[in-house]
Amino acid sequence: MARNGSPAGAGPGDCIFCAIVRGEAEASIVYEDDGVVAFMDVQPVTPGHLLVVPRAHAVGMEDLAEGDGVRVWTVAQQLALALRRSELRCEGVNLFLADGEAAFQEVFHLHLHVFPRFVGDSFRIDADWRVRDRQELNQAAAAVREGWAARTNAATR
Repeated sequence: MARNGSPAGAGPGDCIFCAIVRGEAEASIVYEDDGVVAFMDVQPVTPGHLLVVPRAHAVGMEDLAEGDGVRVWTVAQQLALALRRSELRCEGVNLFLADGEAAFQEVFHLHLHVFPRFVGDSFRIDADWRVRDRQELNQAAAAVREGWAARTNAATR
């Protein structure tokens, strides 16, 4: 599988989300503008589960133009408000973005999930939620700062 969610060697022309953006694949569109398209997920966690995708193909966050990321987030925020005001059962909202196969990304066109939550729904994230030692947290913070510096340095070259 190529990183765009299509067979190895295929490009954005074979990406299902790009096909939806171009109007070539069936989708239940909720919102669209020049930067993003939002549509219903075909495998919803709960009724009302939406996906917000940038029109420009971006495999993951590293490939996403900053302005496109801002637009995806802004539309997701507004759609979360729409879910709360809709007739759908919505006692809370999750925003979920999987960036990479290890993070459970399945379609390799960046997409932000927006889905209503309610007491008793079936969605769960299981992890080791224990409180960590300050030294471990400080080491992780230092690694992220180093990554930030590397990102900034690479951008200025």
